[in-house]
Amino acid sequence: MLKHIVFWKFMDEACGHTKEENMDIIKDGLMSLVGKVPSLISAEMGKDVLHSDMSYDMCLICTFKDLNGMLEYKDHPEHVKVASYIAKVKTDRAVIDYEL
Repeated sequence: MLKHIVFWKFMDEACGHTKEENMDIIKDGLMSLVGKVPSLISAEMGKDVLHSDMSYDMCLICTFKDLNGMLEYKDHPEHVKVASYIAKVKTDRAVIDYEL
């Protein structure tokens, strides 16, 4: 099994939406990939509640069978569509992929 965890910080306003609206758009888009991307076993997302200087705004935690499954997800057209939107509204991103 492989875990894929991503953290983002977002602009206060971008693409005609507030940060909160963009986070909702992104969450809806990424969560809709469960069932569409065969290699994506599960996905969980959360928004930060502490809002400290060290906090990121939102995170994604995905589970895949293996690294190849995560790479299939990365290149899947539906994921690419959401990732393209994220690229327009994020200010920072951190990621870790690890095997269980």
